[in-house]
Amino acid sequence: MKRNLLWRGLIILASIVLAVAFAYPPKQKINLGLDLQGGMYLKLQVHTEDALRAETDGDMARLAQQVTDDSKLDVKPQRTGDTRFVVPGLTADGKSAVLKAADRVLSRFSHSEQGDALTFQMITGDVGKLRDQSVNQAVQTIRNRIDAYGVTEPVIQSADQQRIVVQLPGVDDPERVRQLIKNTAFLEFRITRFPKEGGNGVPTKDAILSHYGGHLPDDVEILEGDARIDRDPGAPAEVRYWAVDKRRTVTGRDLRNARPAMGQMNQPLVEFSFTPDGGRSFGELTGANVGSGLAIVLDGRIVEAPVIKQRISDQGVIEGRFSQRQVEDLSTVLRSGALPASITYLEERTVGPSLGRDSINDGLYAGLLGTALVVLTMLLVYNLSGVNAIAALILNVLLLFGAMGIAHSTLTLPGIAGIILTIGMAVDANVLVFERIREELRAGRTVRSAIDLGFERAFTSIIDTHMTTLISAAFLYQFGTGPIKGFAVTLTIGLLASLYTAVFVSRWIFDLVLSRRKVQVMSI
Repeated sequence: MKRNLLWRGLIILASIVLAVAFAYPPKQKINLGLDLQGGMYLKLQVHTEDALRAETDGDMARLAQQVTDDSKLDVKPQRTGDTRFVVPGLTADGKSAVLKAADRVLSRFSHSEQGDALTFQMITGDVGKLRDQSVNQAVQTIRNRIDAYGVTEPVIQSADQQRIVVQLPGVDDPERVRQLIKNTAFLEFRITRFPKEGGNGVPTKDAILSHYGGHLPDDVEILEGDARIDRDPGAPAEVRYWAVDKRRTVTGRDLRNARPAMGQMNQPLVEFSFTPDGGRSFGELTGANVGSGLAIVLDGRIVEAPVIKQRISDQGVIEGRFSQRQVEDLSTVLRSGALPASITYLEERTVGPSLGRDSINDGLYAGLLGTALVVLTMLLVYNLSGVNAIAALILNVLLLFGAMGIAHSTLTLPGIAGIILTIGMAVDANVLVFERIREELRAGRTVRSAIDLGFERAFTSIIDTHMTTLISAAFLYQFGTGPIKGFAVTLTIGLLASLYTAVFVSRWIFDLVLSRRKVQVMSI
């Protein structure tokens, strides 16, 4: 008996030591959530149609290149929707050549014939997959950017309808973080059609429309940007316009690396390099358009449109009216991955640190008050046996914080509510055991026999109550967001600790007391 008590006591002692080691110091081991230390809350809408258009343009380019390689035909696909394009002006042999090439490079498109044209439509199932991939990629990209900035324990996750929820606790420069995320860095490289050499563009859209006789070709669109007309670096920029190809052959997804650098005039700029596949595509694009302008499009605006003097395949630079900080942030954004689609901000909130401190104080007050009432109730109702429950309860909370310290979990206001609920569940398990012991004592059992039967017969009820609550916590974690998940995690850890303390620790305390005292009755 004594040997049994010894090894059980050593297990309990080891759990106490480990819990203290993992939980101390709490400020370094357990992070505070957005609602406790302040920070930013953002809800974003991902415009997945941008990714669909980019994917369609890439497939169009691959099809045109494949047809040229196979049969030397020069076809000009035209995009007529986000997921649809048409190849016009085909003879019977031309249709055969295009369909043969499509079988090799277009796995996501079905086709139909209309006169001398072939229409390709992306399969519905693949449209859904690309939308989901775009959102998941956006989540990962934003997470990479935030990690590079250094925010502790951010919450970044997708929600319904292509939306993303971002929670950034404890940010010390909200404006910079806001700009870092808002700079979606949807980077594209387009060939300029008018002015052909790119340059500073033209002052009005009407000038472009006049060049095309009042109607833009189907494969051309107008983009604007800021151009410096005066060669003086300090001269103000003016809004200018360019006509560019709609087709997106090369995008930011083809980048391998980006870093800040200095130009010949000591102006900040961004140097970038391509992946092998991106380098080949960029080389084909620039090699086929020597003498034309290359529009560098960032988030739908042209930042530069230099003339292509020779084939470029591996690296380049992005120049613009950038400050050193803007160049550093843009490099971080591009290096961590360009977003697959543009983003709209649906909701933005900033939680001040003073409000977070109020939440902490209110949570601590509620927790201490609830714990004090529980302790008082157990002492009044169960006398000295209540001390057993209180000791198990203290160890329960200690184990909870130790487990949170191991995982460096984030404590939120709902998490504090989970701790308080855990305290109630832990005491509830002791109440079940104590009431069963009382019933056995009233039936004339000895103290030792009553304790044995009390724990044995209450065990099923304890398991039942804890398992049903654990299942509820699992659903909260699966379908909840942010603080709800924090509540579920805290509750789950607390319930597991409650099982350990109510069944194992509390029983050991009873056995330890009985081994040292010759008692036949017990006040419980």
